[in-house]
Amino acid sequence: MANYRDKKKRRYTVSDVLLLNANAQPVSYLPLSAIGWKDAVTYMWLDKCVVLEWYDDWVVHAETWETKVPAVIMLREMMKTNMKPRFSKGNIFLRDSYTCQYCDIGLVRSQATLDHVLPTSRGGRTTWDNIVTSCGPCNHNKGNSLLPKPAKMPYKPDYYELVNKRKKLGWEVRHPSWMTYLK
Repeated sequence: MANYRDKKKRRYTVSDVLLLNANAQPVSYLPLSAIGWKDAVTYMWLDKCVVLEWYDDWVVHAETWETKVPAVIMLREMMKTNMKPRFSKGNIFLRDSYTCQYCDIGLVRSQATLDHVLPTSRGGRTTWDNIVTSCGPCNHNKGNSLLPKPAKMPYKPDYYELVNKRKKLGWEVRHPSWMTYLK
C-alpha cells in the first residue's frame, strides 16, 4: 500500500474525505459519509469518483506514483441511500435535541443517558417508542417507577427530521471545502 509522509506530520484519521453521491449530496448524514484517505485513493484508482477538492499540503507516495489526497470526492454513479433512521443512542439524543425529557435541561453527549419510559423490569422494551433522553440525576431518581412522565412522549422520527436536527448542530470538518456541501 502507499507509503505516506508529509512535512507537517499530519494526524491521520479514519474519516478525512467527504464522500458525495452523484447528485453532490453526502451519501449519508446519519452518520456523515466521510471515509478514510486510503479508501478515497482506491475510489480514484478504480475511476469510481471525481475529485472536487484536494488537500494542498498532503501527498501520498507509492513506489511508482504519488498523488495529493482528496478532501471531497463525488461518486460517478448514484448510490442508494437508506432513508430509515437506525435505532441508536446518538439518534435518540438527536431526536430529543440533547434535552432531558424530565427536567428540560440541555445536555452534552457525555451527560446524556437513555431512560426506558416503561422500565424493562415492568415489560418495557428498548424501542423508539419507549426510550427518551435523560440526565443522570433524573434517570437515577426515576429508577423503576412509571413517574414522572417525559415532557414529550417518545416516537420514531423520520430520516429528514433527524437530518435537519443534525445540520443545526454543526459539523466537525476536516477541510473548509466540506461546508460547501453540508448546507
